[in-house]
Amino acid sequence: MSTPTDTLARTDTAVAVDDLTVRFSSKRGEVTALHDVGLQVGRGEFVSIVGPSGCGKSTLLKVVAGLTDPSGGSVELGGVAVRGPQRNIGYVFQRAALLEWRTVRKNILLQAEMRGLNKRAAEAECARLIEMTGLGGFENALPHELSGGMQQRVSLCRALLHEPEVLLMDEPFGALDALTRERMNIELHRIWRETGTTVLLVTHSVAEAVYLANRVVVMSPRPGRIVELLDVDLPAHREYATTMEQPEFIRVANRIRELLGSAPHTD
Repeated sequence: MSTPTDTLARTDTAVAVDDLTVRFSSKRGEVTALHDVGLQVGRGEFVSIVGPSGCGKSTLLKVVAGLTDPSGGSVELGGVAVRGPQRNIGYVFQRAALLEWRTVRKNILLQAEMRGLNKRAAEAECARLIEMTGLGGFENALPHELSGGMQQRVSLCRALLHEPEVLLMDEPFGALDALTRERMNIELHRIWRETGTTVLLVTHSVAEAVYLANRVVVMSPRPGRIVELLDVDLPAHREYATTMEQPEFIRVANRIRELLGSAPHTD
């Protein structure tokens, strides 16, 4: 459904961040949110980003999306420099941000209306996403009739409707209870395997970061820098409970906690 002008240039690198620095000015003075950040994300890769609160994780996503300008360095999507808001990304926030007067289906199709997508193709893709995310039977439900997890599924469908090559997710499950969050992790991992979309996920959950990702980026306190990039050598298909018991999962999780200054444990 993407138009030629929306499609990223065909390179093996979906996201390239080079010597990125972001500074903000306020009445209190200048604040450096990110400093000399460099990151290469391969096409179809799932990368989790963890770090202390206020270290610039969300700012990094906003720069990739073209919503925040860098003070120094550069960001490219598929080899094309990011200058201004990007059309060929999807963005999922912590809150679902659904329009209360629109049904599930119409909330998802809002993306098509805003982008001027072909109506028939968008409706077909909407139906496919609803089925894939287990929302079948709730197409005409209003947001207040849905659980928090179901609302986030609608938000995810909306972000995927235009088939973005890069999906940015900013702590999307942080407001959910533990069991719902676990189910959403399983669902997201399945959807990623099926779609092959490149994903950058910001999270405060070490377990979530390791379970979902190919690699985990660990950031320092502000000004945010990348302290370490950790490969996650786990099978593509991951059963939730058994994955948590794998030596590789424990190794990566404990290393993240060590870097963040917390005691190693696996729960």
